[in-house]
Amino acid sequence: QQNMQIHLVVAVLVVIAGIVYRLTLLEWAIISLTIGAVLAAEAFNTAIELVVDLVTDKPHPLAGHAKNVAAAAVLMTTIAAVAVGICIFGPYLLG
Repeated sequence: QQNMQIHLVVAVLVVIAGIVYRLTLLEWAIISLTIGAVLAAEAFNTAIELVVDLVTDKPHPLAGHAKNVAAAAVLMTTIAAVAVGICIFGPYLLG
């Protein structure tokens, strides 16, 4: 999936930034959990899309709703990850 590839690239960039800014152990723990949450959300989204496609090949309002909810979960997780990134990297970038 293209979105998973994007998340993986961003995760690698975040890890590189963490190395450059010499994050503390606690910051690494938070970053690791955040990256894991985003990747897990994306994996669940993909799984839900595949199951919905397997169950029905015809357009159905509930099928579309299930896919939209799964995608929204990824979006919410990604927004939270950006907030974590701002909280952790902000002081390094501004100070």
